[in-house]
Amino acid sequence: MLALDGARQNRLRISLGSRKSFSGWLRESSSGILVLAVAVGAATGIAAVAFRYLITGATRLFTGYDDYSGLGRIASAHWPALGFWFLLLAPVVAGAIYGPIIHRFAPEARGHGVPEVMFAVSERGGRIAPKVVVLKALASALCIGGGGSVGREGPIVQIGSATGSTIAQLLRLDTPRVRLLVACGAAGGIAATFNAPLAGPFFAMELILRNFAAESFGAVVLSSVTASVVGRAIMGDKAFLTLPVFAVHNPVEYPLYLLLGLVVGIVGVCFSKVLYLIEDLCDWAWRGPEWARPAVGGLLLGGLLIALPQMYGVGYPVLENAVEGKYLLGMLALLLIGKMVATSLTIGIGGSGGVFAPTLFIGAMAGTAFGEIVHHILPAATESPGAYGLVGMAAALGGSTRAPITAVIILFELTGEYSIILPLMAAVAVATGVSRLVSSDTIYTRKLLRRGIDIERPRHPFSSVTAAELAQPIPETLWHSADLTSAAKLLERSPGGILPAVDDQGRYRGCVSARDVAESLDAPESPITVAPLIRMLPPVTADTGFHDVVTALAGHGGTGLPVVDSDHTAVIGWVNYEGLLSVLHPEQERQPPA
Repeated sequence: MLALDGARQNRLRISLGSRKSFSGWLRESSSGILVLAVAVGAATGIAAVAFRYLITGATRLFTGYDDYSGLGRIASAHWPALGFWFLLLAPVVAGAIYGPIIHRFAPEARGHGVPEVMFAVSERGGRIAPKVVVLKALASALCIGGGGSVGREGPIVQIGSATGSTIAQLLRLDTPRVRLLVACGAAGGIAATFNAPLAGPFFAMELILRNFAAESFGAVVLSSVTASVVGRAIMGDKAFLTLPVFAVHNPVEYPLYLLLGLVVGIVGVCFSKVLYLIEDLCDWAWRGPEWARPAVGGLLLGGLLIALPQMYGVGYPVLENAVEGKYLLGMLALLLIGKMVATSLTIGIGGSGGVFAPTLFIGAMAGTAFGEIVHHILPAATESPGAYGLVGMAAALGGSTRAPITAVIILFELTGEYSIILPLMAAVAVATGVSRLVSSDTIYTRKLLRRGIDIERPRHPFSSVTAAELAQPIPETLWHSADLTSAAKLLERSPGGILPAVDDQGRYRGCVSARDVAESLDAPESPITVAPLIRMLPPVTADTGFHDVVTALAGHGGTGLPVVDSDHTAVIGWVNYEGLLSVLHPEQERQPPA
């Protein structure tokens, strides 16, 4: 029986050893991170396609059409007897389904998604709960399909980021690589959703990682390309927006595009202010349980949809109609204000969806309206109003997010027209500058600032260091069924005279000290194994911050503490004061004596 147990433990040791060597390759090698970037891109590409089908299915469930926003005030194909009054009920029914799901299982799935990813990367080492992948997709699809006036880009960024984070956590990667795979997921989500492999990496670098480190850029680009290939293979190479081709008609238009950037940049900032103002009003007015808030608030949203059915869902057909010149100036202004209110109300009542697409929508309305005015004043010297609408989309995005590179590239990829690149860059630069002058935050960072989180503040140099980065490798694994003699030999080689003990499945059970083993060996009736000697030493999870690690080590500084994964099961290392000092005072190369 003991021989069988020993053989089983040897097989488990070999299995764990091979697993450790593979994970070590992924942690340390440059080729390993590239393989993971491809995997994250492929998974995110599939998730993006599935999410689009899920939104289309939810929209057909409520309306009978793939996209209702461009059809006008008509009856649902499923409930013709209700006429257009079904618009009042669709948000209520959808909210009654996704509201309890979000409240019970994933509160982080509420809202527009990107700030949650920025917070995870900045404050939590990139660790996002795996359940977000499924719950965010379900909640956002129901919200958009049920009439919520929000976009699908924010949710797919959160879904892709959660996918990358989940893969990294399953492989127990260190914090820098977890953050990098989160960015890879975000890039893949944007690339697959917009069919824009160039815009994806710049979105991830500008907004998620917030730096352009060369070693990160390659992995993010590879993930973006992979996600785009997967998306195109399943859904084809057709752009999701059909936009006309425009060019600069006359050099006099360049000052007009600069003025457009000024105007639309302010409009983008106003959208951010209106969004959180209405959310505050909803918080002030609501007194019931949070799970019921989307359903009850859906009545207000439904009333708005009856008045302005173009606000149903994402609204890309309405955006295309505006750029193609199918609306008059008054209608453009109405759609602009309506989208601000509808999106803000959807988020305020607890809906789940992004603000990326609504920002493009608002920019298109403002830009086209601006073009209508200047074309009326200078008909012979200006291009048709739709050209200003296209540039206005990018300017609004730059003004609200302060991600000018992403704004320029995404519109360039959507149009594929190089002739518009100069006015596009000029307008976005002005819009971003105006945004910095009139507002201290963006549409994304404001949500975090309201929680007391300032990701742009100067940070303590060690505030982002986690226990996983401080952890030192464990020389040997001590099994809970090991005999005292073999345990004593292992503990002799342990620097701290203590080792974590694990069961046959490799799960952490506590620690055994050399002193306890030595005393048991000298005792008249010593135990057969070390199991009775195991004492529970509180472990530190891998994502614990530097200052919390210091606090946890109080009283355990001499021996240290084990570091376990997020599930509190597997031991991934050991942390002690020596590890802290190696971070505070890194060793310098010493010159040999003369």
